Amino acid sequence: MSRDETGAVRDTELEKDRARYGLIAVVMSNLAIAGVAIFGVWRLDGDKAVIVGVLTAAFTAVSSMTTAYLGIKAISNTARSIALGSAPRHEPGHTAAGTPAPAGPAAEAPAPPAQRAP
Repeated sequence: MSRDETGAVRDTELEKDRARYGLIAVVMSNLAIAGVAIFGVWRLDGDKAVIVGVLTAAFTAVSSMTTAYLGIKAISNTARSIALGSAPRHEPGHTAAGTPAPAGPAAEAPAPPAQRAP
């Protein structure tokens, strides 16, 4: 294997480790939040107003943490693929499908609107 291939394999393994341990951290945090919420509800002995508050706060914390992890992971993956050049690029004079744009008046940019005098 060349140095580039070895580096790519190492980077891939590093990304897998980061994803694995990040997911483990999120799951363990969510379990801890759920455990504390269950313990809190158990100790409140039926005070419904406080139970609703505890469960709402726990649900908000779990959903926020999970959403943040997934959002950061998605942005990280997108940025990495763009940095490595695997994302499709838009080149001037080409359509989104990668074929050359048709030549002629239709391919030219429209003229800007006329300016009004003050």
